[in-house]
Amino acid sequence: MFDNLSEKFSDAFRSLRGTNKISAENIEDTLKLVKTALLEADVNFKVVKEFIEKVKAEATGEKVLRGVQPGQQFVKIMHDELAALMGGENEGLNVNRPPVMPILIVGLNGAGKTTFAGKLALFLRNKNKKDVYLIPADNFRPAAKDQLILHAKSLGVDYFDSDLTMKPVDIVRAGMEEAKRLRKEIAIIDTAGRLQVDEELMGQLVDVRKSLDNPEVLIVADAMTGQEAVNVAKTFHEKVGLTGVVLSKMDSDARGGAALSIRYVTNVPIKFISVGEKLKDLESFHPDRLAKRILDMGDVLSLVEKAEEAINQDEAMGMMQNLEKGKFTINDFVKQMETINRLGSFGSILKMIPGMGGALRQMGDLSGAETEMKNMKVLINSMTKKEREDVEMIDASRRKRIAAGSGRTVQDVNTFLERFGQMRQMMVGMMGMMKGGGLPNIPGMGPVKGFRQAPQNNPALGSEAKKDKPKSPFGKKYF
Repeated sequence: MFDNLSEKFSDAFRSLRGTNKISAENIEDTLKLVKTALLEADVNFKVVKEFIEKVKAEATGEKVLRGVQPGQQFVKIMHDELAALMGGENEGLNVNRPPVMPILIVGLNGAGKTTFAGKLALFLRNKNKKDVYLIPADNFRPAAKDQLILHAKSLGVDYFDSDLTMKPVDIVRAGMEEAKRLRKEIAIIDTAGRLQVDEELMGQLVDVRKSLDNPEVLIVADAMTGQEAVNVAKTFHEKVGLTGVVLSKMDSDARGGAALSIRYVTNVPIKFISVGEKLKDLESFHPDRLAKRILDMGDVLSLVEKAEEAINQDEAMGMMQNLEKGKFTINDFVKQMETINRLGSFGSILKMIPGMGGALRQMGDLSGAETEMKNMKVLINSMTKKEREDVEMIDASRRKRIAAGSGRTVQDVNTFLERFGQMRQMMVGMMGMMKGGGLPNIPGMGPVKGFRQAPQNNPALGSEAKKDKPKSPFGKKYF
């Protein structure tokens, strides 16, 4: 979402190279570029003006620390001010209030309220270990109830079978009574939206809020609408009273103005950001971490948290034990691919690594690598269980069968097995280094004992084996 803004910030900081002090004179051009970048990102002009003034006041005359470049010190100042602009620190939900904590979801049609309700149910169940109850109270769009029930069933959480002929406030009262009877801890209430703010909608929401005991009221704002999302949030806060903001579609090509403006304009904290279409694609909002992503400083903490969720400890231990024995199977490789998939797209992972933003822009679109991963899964699914555990048994006839079963060519199978052999060498070699076994065998330095390389130009494999190797994203281009 912030790719364009990050690139322009990076360009702006270059003007500070070669200076030994940050002064009003030598940061003037930098601040002009920063100001332009923020305005082009659709950040509220009042926010931009105050932000630039604060950065200038903080930076002017600042002595550059020994061993630190002026550009780096200025980036640190920018980071602190960006984080402060977005709220400073994470503000979570109040989820520990008995007997049933109500969370009211509000917003306009199309912002993603119903999907967020499902995402939040999964998030609270996994993160906070809470027993969640979903209440459909949108009687304006009947399909919203069906959608929410579908989410509930897919997650395995209970839901209220609401009567949409009732008024929203009556649906919510009945749903909360049922939640109390079932001894649920949190009730997530999905409400109606409109294409635009109107008095009827606001009246319904005010009635619903009054019927609840100190609820969390979260507005789902579409990040793609920029300043309009800020204006909508401001109106809802004035009429209903919000406790938090959720920015949806943060994985889009939106310019980012909503994320940088909404806290300043509404004084309501951003509590969550939605970063994809799947129910697992929800993150707590951490202003300091997002500021680091914008400035290409990475977000290692979020990456570690994602890894903790994605990595199956039992599977990881089993793989480590196999590697200690010099064994790395195709099944192990599949588990690694599944772990990467749970972490997110290649691009989203790389953006969390410090300094990788610029490299990622140079690499361009990584969708080819992700497509190649899917193609490899199709090929692997055409193998038998024994073949996945013992790659050496995959002879010429088996390669032909795998190719036919996957809709690929024999050369594709050969290429995959060759790449897998190289990865196996690397994985086993790394384990040898970790155990103090000296230099490992790596590609180009001889094979790992017990592994037969994929034969090349073997007449038994058909004419496909004689062709040049296809350029694969599984090769040097992406890795």
